[in-house]
Amino acid sequence: MSRDDKGFLARILINATAIYLTASFIKGIYVSGFGAAIVASIVLGLANALIKPVLLILSLPINIMSLGLFTFILNGILLIIVSSLTKGFIVSSLGSAIIGYIFISIISYLISVIL
Repeated sequence: MSRDDKGFLARILINATAIYLTASFIKGIYVSGFGAAIVASIVLGLANALIKPVLLILSLPINIMSLGLFTFILNGILLIIVSSLTKGFIVSSLGSAIIGYIFISIISYLISVIL
C-alpha cells in the first residue's frame, strides 16, 4: 500500500469518525453505525470534489453579496444531498445540516492535528 493510499484511507476514517461523533452531538443527524459513517464519508468526499465546485460557481453572486456566509448554506445542502444518497445516514433539516457540517469540519481538523 503506497503512502498516498494510506493518507486517503486515513482521511476517510477521520471523516467517518467526525460524522459518527457529530451524530451523537447534533439533534437531527442520525448514523446507524460506523459502517454507515464510512460510506457517508466516502460520499461526502466525492460530493465535495464533484458537486461543491459547481454549486460554488453557480452561487458566486450570492456568495459575494453575503461575504461568503452563503457557503455555510451550501455545505448544509451538500450534507443533505449526501444524506439522501447514503443509507443509514439521515439529516432531518437544513439547520441541523449546517451545524453538523461545522461540527464535522472542526472534529475532523482536531483529529488530524492530534494524529
